[in-house]
Amino acid sequence: MTASLGVVDRVLYALFARHADRGRHDADRKRYRASRLPVSFDVFLARVYGASWLAFASGSVLAATAAALLLPPTALGPLATTSPLAPSVTAALVVGLPSGLVAKRVAVELGGRYLGWRARSRRTDIVGTLPGAVRYLSVLASGTTDERELLSRVADRPTAYGETAAAFQDVLNTADLTGSVDRGLRVVARDTPSRELLAPFLLKLREHAAQGPDAVAQYLELESRMLANRRERTRERAAGFLELVAELFIVLLVLPALLVIVATVLSVLAPGLGRTVATPLGAATVRELLVFGSGGFVLVVGALAAYLVETMRPRGFTWGGHDRSTGLAVLANVTRNPADAAIILALPTLVVGGALWKIDIRPANAVLLSYVAFAVPVGFVAVRRARIDDAKDREIQDFVHAVSGHVSLGRPFGDAVERVARDVDAGPLNPDIRDLAFNLGVTTRGEDVRAAALDRFVERVDTQLAAQTVGLVSGALDAGSDADAAFEALQAEVGRLYHEKRALRSRLLVYVAVGWTTAILVVGITVAVNLAVLDSFAQLSSVSNAASAGGLAIDPGAVDLERDRYRFYLVTQATMLSCGWFAGAASRGRYDALLHSGLLVAFAYAVFAGVGML
Repeated sequence: MTASLGVVDRVLYALFARHADRGRHDADRKRYRASRLPVSFDVFLARVYGASWLAFASGSVLAATAAALLLPPTALGPLATTSPLAPSVTAALVVGLPSGLVAKRVAVELGGRYLGWRARSRRTDIVGTLPGAVRYLSVLASGTTDERELLSRVADRPTAYGETAAAFQDVLNTADLTGSVDRGLRVVARDTPSRELLAPFLLKLREHAAQGPDAVAQYLELESRMLANRRERTRERAAGFLELVAELFIVLLVLPALLVIVATVLSVLAPGLGRTVATPLGAATVRELLVFGSGGFVLVVGALAAYLVETMRPRGFTWGGHDRSTGLAVLANVTRNPADAAIILALPTLVVGGALWKIDIRPANAVLLSYVAFAVPVGFVAVRRARIDDAKDREIQDFVHAVSGHVSLGRPFGDAVERVARDVDAGPLNPDIRDLAFNLGVTTRGEDVRAAALDRFVERVDTQLAAQTVGLVSGALDAGSDADAAFEALQAEVGRLYHEKRALRSRLLVYVAVGWTTAILVVGITVAVNLAVLDSFAQLSSVSNAASAGGLAIDPGAVDLERDRYRFYLVTQATMLSCGWFAGAASRGRYDALLHSGLLVAFAYAVFAGVGML
């Protein structure tokens, strides 16, 4: 085994592989089997221990250096006088060695945590992909019930079925080594992180396979319906959780803006808010810490809310953009692919930022307007591409129904596609259908023309709906399934996925409205306070250097209109970014988050500039 490792791995393996046999790593070994790492457990643990000694050295040196420079000689008490070493050296040893040991222990613990994170990530992916994989298996079962053939069909589609496909591939690999699919099913059921879903499915599949082909087909059909119902219940729970997230989001974003307003108003009557305190970045007043702390808190809340919305979106309904093009194709696709647009617009954005800096605009505004110059065009490209994809998904339904009608009349699949390409107007899908018809008519020796043509069709269409559905009919026909049964299942799958996508889109639009409403509310509150309240308190604070009314001391410098308006503006822009990220993540994903946040930042800048507050 060590012959296939690199030099560093061979050294680490020789030094630390013995730790893999210790009882303290039994739990790590279980997590490792569920994590599906590409290296053996011994090699992984050797890397962890190598990293732990590096952490020990780094932690010791940093802590010892800090102790030697910062601790006074008297900090160690009697030890400083009894030690034969210099006080600084003694302090370095006393502080450095324990700190290094703690860093080493933490590094080993993080290695185990990483395995647990990998296992949880795989379990989440299996929960999202197993229902679709079982639905695919139930269609394949009309043509074959051979376990190896069924599992290989799903394993060959990792893009559509993710970690479920990987688990099925593990079953096949174990079966190749042991000569028994039954053994492979039992091993993967034992090691999978999905103890409540995938493990029972594999064990039950093994039991029904022993009862005969009819039992397998009936079990897959029943399991397909049960998993579909379970998936629907999971989505309902996710929808309820998102409602809670949206409610908390509104509260947590409005409160910081109100806190800044209250702190500014109270500073007239509470001079303590202007007290200077020391911070690692220099001296600052309590009010400054409240303002900038509120802005940072708002950004964290917005990023976390956007992440939760993106995470709770069901697998297969995310829109993360398309793969980045290569070479000169980046320029050709700049108006159709947001990933390419982001690359092309990066340099012009830097130019815009430099130009804004040159005209003596405030640094914060230079950064914000540069962000707008980058985010809005990239976001509009993403919206344009999303509309094209939505149009293709609508046409895929009609395309599948038309082809199914011809196949049900007994026509071959290639002839059916050719007739549809000639007689049906599929809008943006027309070029892709014509290309599929042409490729199906090509005869190439030694190549599965139908599978290759359908794979090319999915690649050209480049939508998740196409990837989830069109491959189903290809695999079913290749497995010998009845054409009518395969296309009937395909029609049902396309219709179900498309309507689920539309329903999810409609549900998430509510959260888009929540993001924009919260942003507009915060802008309205801050502008109203600045125009109607802040001027009055500025006049009040300037009445006297030590005015007293009813025992209340008034700080004459508590309110500075230009300074406080700019602080309000910064907190408001932080809120715009957070609201935009949340609304965009709810709409389609990260590129829409750029668009919505960029538009809201531009909106806030225009409002503040329009009322003369910048």
